[in-house]
Amino acid sequence: MGNVAKRILFLTSELPYPPEQGGSLRSYHLLRYAAAHHAVTLLSFAERPRDTEPLEQACTEVITVPAPKRGSADRLRTLLLSRRPDMADRLASPTYAQALERLVTSQSYDYIQVQSIEMAPYGLLVQEWLGDSAPKLVFDDFNAEYLLQRRALQADGHDPRRWPNALYSGLQWLRLRRYERHVCQRSSAVIVVSEADAAALRRLDERLDPIVIANGVDADRYKPLPPAPDEMGSPSVLFTGKMDFRPNVDAVLWFHRHVWPQVMLMHPEARFFVVGKRPHPRLEQLTYDPSVTVTGYVPDVRPYMAGADVFVVPMRMGGGTRLKLLEAMAAALPIVSTSMGAEGIEVTHGEHLLLADEAEAYAQAICDLLGDEARRRALGQRAREHAQRWDWTRITPLLDAVYQR
Repeated sequence: MGNVAKRILFLTSELPYPPEQGGSLRSYHLLRYAAAHHAVTLLSFAERPRDTEPLEQACTEVITVPAPKRGSADRLRTLLLSRRPDMADRLASPTYAQALERLVTSQSYDYIQVQSIEMAPYGLLVQEWLGDSAPKLVFDDFNAEYLLQRRALQADGHDPRRWPNALYSGLQWLRLRRYERHVCQRSSAVIVVSEADAAALRRLDERLDPIVIANGVDADRYKPLPPAPDEMGSPSVLFTGKMDFRPNVDAVLWFHRHVWPQVMLMHPEARFFVVGKRPHPRLEQLTYDPSVTVTGYVPDVRPYMAGADVFVVPMRMGGGTRLKLLEAMAAALPIVSTSMGAEGIEVTHGEHLLLADEAEAYAQAICDLLGDEARRRALGQRAREHAQRWDWTRITPLLDAVYQR
């Protein structure tokens, strides 16, 4: 990195404070490290007024713009009249573009860092405005997005009820191949969360040289809490995540339909908790099952982790790495995951967690753990020890290599 501080403009799709889930967690920790070593300006969408003081203390300037509203008609228009993927227009906002133009024409930046492919259009827009004098573009690709859509196509293609969604994913997969390649080629540095995602991007263009900066975890924050009063009941199974995110919705519905009935046969008193904000309407069917609780937004998932007996990551589509998995490992929870749910994280079946991809094997793994407290405790403890490798304090210094390009 050298001794010269850089001027960096971060563009984020949601305010990275409080760092609660997914992209906001990643953006917060990367931004906080960058701001400790460089002069960082943050331009972010924000759904509603939020506390920005911690960000203002770290950054040179923090500017927020209301998140745009984009309905089904807008998405259909993009689908029919454009060759661009939906993600390229998901956060189209003249107000945000105007704020960005004011910043880049009134100040000089060394780098513009776009957090997620939804923000990439704004980085490309600056290149159009400023040409060769534009700041270097850093693209943090949260997932290999084209790969995510291909997997969604494969998952939904097996269910005739989901064929319209499969068709949508097929179109998006082809469009994202072109668009994601284009964004990567226009970037001075591309950041990915795993070697698997780096390989996926190199399949788009073998000349690409992504920098792997894995998702991390605040291992101290997620250290095991003392068990709270047993409001969740026992045995209890937990899933956490942003519940309008399509891979999470698919995972929970598949689990409830194909795995949970088998668990209930062995443990009829078991409870399944789905914890995360903005539950999708497709999850409403779960609310009619008395053995399932869908919480919606909670300010802190840790009490649910303290009360859970088993944590599940039944992902069938997606990319990147699962922050939820790292958090559960750090919380010393016994975990049952699909292979895809653990993708990009070096874990060993039987040592750090249990892996199962078929419904019967998945249910059996859960039942085996629910019936063996000593095994749950041992598996969770080894998972927590292993999770220290992904503490954010070890991950974020890898950003230094990005600002040397």
